[in-house]
Amino acid sequence: MGGGPRANENPPHDVRLDAFRMARTQVTRAEYQLFLDATTRSAPEFWNQPEFSHPRVPAVGPSWDDAMAYCDWLTKRLGGRLVIRLPTEAEWERAARGGRDVDYPWGDEPPEERIPDYAQRWVSGPEPVDAYPSSHPWGFLGLCENVHEWCADWYQADFYQHSPTTNPICTQAGRRRSSRGGSWRHTVKACRCAHRSSIPPSFRYSDYGFRVATAVPGNASST
Repeated sequence: MGGGPRANENPPHDVRLDAFRMARTQVTRAEYQLFLDATTRSAPEFWNQPEFSHPRVPAVGPSWDDAMAYCDWLTKRLGGRLVIRLPTEAEWERAARGGRDVDYPWGDEPPEERIPDYAQRWVSGPEPVDAYPSSHPWGFLGLCENVHEWCADWYQADFYQHSPTTNPICTQAGRRRSSRGGSWRHTVKACRCAHRSSIPPSFRYSDYGFRVATAVPGNASST
């Protein structure tokens, strides 16, 4: 885990995780709308702008607190058979790397060389989560691109200097929550697997979304 040009990505270190599952795509607008309709949660102020209205684009604008409320709601909707949650930073990076030592989910080639139609995409907003085929060996879509994704951790820039080896998650409260992935709104539209970012958990930004995860009871850990 980790390793890169930025101080908060270092030092690179070995991590062992219990088995988990993570959603293939970010939560879509249509999925999040079901949650809004069933609860008293308010939608982000830009929810009905045309560039964010396609039912298959990521649900943009949920704060970290909103994303956690969605996970709780979905857990109850599934009858408690699965505990739905946000992935940890370690889980997210494990999924993005796909069992390989690579810079990006697709390999080591820079985004401009590997992402189809790179120069023409994300002009005014995110794109549908399944607009293009997966370039990831496990079939994930949108990892490191489209929108930033909330993670379960609190953010500490120096967390890797003292993080545990098994199932690391930063639980020390601070002012920011961790996020991963690239953003349609930035000049560089895709980020490296090890890239870390963060914002305060109450913020609602039009380039922030999330995907969900859950544990796999009884399965062995994996490195």
